Amino acid sequence: MYGALRAGAAGFLLKDTSPEVLLAGIRTVAAGDALLAPSVTRRLIAEFARFPHAYPVPGSSLKDLTDREREVLLLVARGLSNTDIAEHLHLSHGTVKTHIGRLLSKLRARDRAQLVISAYESGLVSVTIASERHVQPGSGGLL
Repeated sequence: MYGALRAGAAGFLLKDTSPEVLLAGIRTVAAGDALLAPSVTRRLIAEFARFPHAYPVPGSSLKDLTDREREVLLLVARGLSNTDIAEHLHLSHGTVKTHIGRLLSKLRARDRAQLVISAYESGLVSVTIASERHVQPGSGGLL
């Protein structure tokens, strides 16, 4: 998984993923978003927590972000989808995509996985906070 993500994979699902989730994942990646199975996200977070300085992300400073961008980044780091973020913040799906695009640009991140790492590296999110909100498969919490 780590090698695939480093090589530029836009998503990672487990082989026992249901056809419905697989199809939704294909649509997500085709729309330009990244996708990680919730259990993969937990492993990625655990790995990052074990070796926090082993995976530097360029531009992981949050000083140039607006308050709304920080909010969106926090929700991305917690595993919420664009649709979930839009509902949570009472924004349109397009507005969320715009915020995520700006986050990718400002933090010089390649994808959502790197945004999550930036959120952890900057201290915006801690492993304790993230583990308090367990994202269930099929709940709209796909990245």
